[in-house]
Amino acid sequence: MEYSALLQLYKDRFNSEPRVFRSPGRINIIGEHTDYNDGFVLPAGIDKEICMVMGVNFSDTFNLYSVDKKECVSFTIDTYREVSAGWAKYIIGVIDQLVQMEIAIGGFDCVFQGDIPLGAGLSSSAALECATLFGLKHLFNVELSKKEIALIAQRAENQYVGVNCGIMDQFASVFAAEGQALKLDCRDLSYELYPLEMQGYQLVLVDSLVSHNLASSEYNVRRAECEEALAILQQKHPHFLALRDASIEDLEAQKDEFRPVVYKRAKYMIEEIARVGKACQAMTSNDLPELGSLLYATHAGLQHEFEISCKELDFLVDFTRDKEEILGSRMMGGGFGGCTINLVKDDFVEDFELSVSKAYEAAYGKAPAIYRVKTSSGSSEITASLLING
Repeated sequence: MEYSALLQLYKDRFNSEPRVFRSPGRINIIGEHTDYNDGFVLPAGIDKEICMVMGVNFSDTFNLYSVDKKECVSFTIDTYREVSAGWAKYIIGVIDQLVQMEIAIGGFDCVFQGDIPLGAGLSSSAALECATLFGLKHLFNVELSKKEIALIAQRAENQYVGVNCGIMDQFASVFAAEGQALKLDCRDLSYELYPLEMQGYQLVLVDSLVSHNLASSEYNVRRAECEEALAILQQKHPHFLALRDASIEDLEAQKDEFRPVVYKRAKYMIEEIARVGKACQAMTSNDLPELGSLLYATHAGLQHEFEISCKELDFLVDFTRDKEEILGSRMMGGGFGGCTINLVKDDFVEDFELSVSKAYEAAYGKAPAIYRVKTSSGSSEITASLLING
């Protein structure tokens, strides 16, 4: 991100001295759909981010300019609900939450830009919400902890934007640390950091560029199926609060009581929650081959048991299986489209990118988008030295 160019754009537009804030997108190493079962997730911040140049304007007007959309919106506390621009709703949703909390902020000017690919499941919306909140905290001296920022950002997306997301995206955007993955307990929001030492490998995302429009409706179905499984288990284990509390042995003991499809969903979920712990052990031991095998195991579960993959994602994962330079691959995200995450040896990355692009285009008529990502720290203010060098 060229911070200095963005800063100059702000000065040209608003003719004042601002401050600069950023928040990253995220990947999820492992732990898919575990959040609404009180499980664990293992996200990491990435070196793709939203950057916001913000300044107090000592009025009651908010002026937002999106560099990527080349669009400006202006509003006040009394008129923000009239704004129709979709991108602005993520920022306005944050302001709306602060209004509800009776936290006083004044008018501000903002120019922002992002290099997080849209639609790839890398949480550009969470990065925008968290960068906004982090900036407002510092511009107006608002007392907000990192945890409060994540929770307010989540509520903004749930209640104002209308997307029923979990807490992982916002939490990862705020708390991420370079060179580490974050094991988040979705029950109590406690977390631990684990070293993600790449040791001659890179994380490469391959975007299928497809969306089968099933993710939203099937998400609700999967939640209901997990709730049905829990209700059955609670007949013998009334203390279970979520599938996170069950073991495979608990599930097998009551297998005959489940509809076959609900049994499959529960089996995937219980095993996936356990895989997060195994992945943390692998990272602690610097055992990348084990981490890679866990990625493949997760994809198998998502494909055959949770059934939220699609032929394009399966093609991309299967393409990697006979290549010793690739330790693991899986679909990432809500399902039915989006990216695969791949653990690829450094000196094979270019060959992989060329070969997978050619194969995918031959199969589906279009080349995938490919992103190399590194880990990054969470929400922060950009210092003067970085602005000069940027």
